[in-house]
Amino acid sequence: MAFLPGDALLFIAGTLAGATSNNINIHILVAVMLVAAILGDSVNYFLGKKLGNKLFKNPNSRIFKQSYLERTHRFYEKHGRKTLILARFLPIIRTFAPFVAGMVKMNYRYFLFANVSGAFLWVISLTYAGYFLGTMPFVQENLQWMIIIIIVLANIPAIYEIIKKKYSGKNE
Repeated sequence: MAFLPGDALLFIAGTLAGATSNNINIHILVAVMLVAAILGDSVNYFLGKKLGNKLFKNPNSRIFKQSYLERTHRFYEKHGRKTLILARFLPIIRTFAPFVAGMVKMNYRYFLFANVSGAFLWVISLTYAGYFLGTMPFVQENLQWMIIIIIVLANIPAIYEIIKKKYSGKNE
């Protein structure tokens, strides 16, 4: 779900588990979220593998050009694992990266390694951060600001790239 603030949701879940009044086992919560994250990206990969070529069948398409797919394939051959791991921390991109990996038919073993690695880094870091920071009175009293900060921080790389592209004069 591209529109959901996944980083903030993980942090909030950890915060709720850390609150003394809740009976949420943080370790079970993390395990369930890990499984969900890994399965979600795997399904997205297989959807890309199955449906991706259908998007590029029309040679006159303005959006889905074969040259874009070929360029993306070369990019994923060179930077695929790194992209999939880092994409976990980038809203919107995390939704499309596994789909694109499937479209370019990235080797599933390589994809799975990056998928699992990225899921562990993403889920564990944000959920346990919420769990441990959520016990602090400052965080409990200002949770809404913490969520806004997380959403803003998560979007800085995308905003930076948009600004950089706009002012660099390069239009790809």
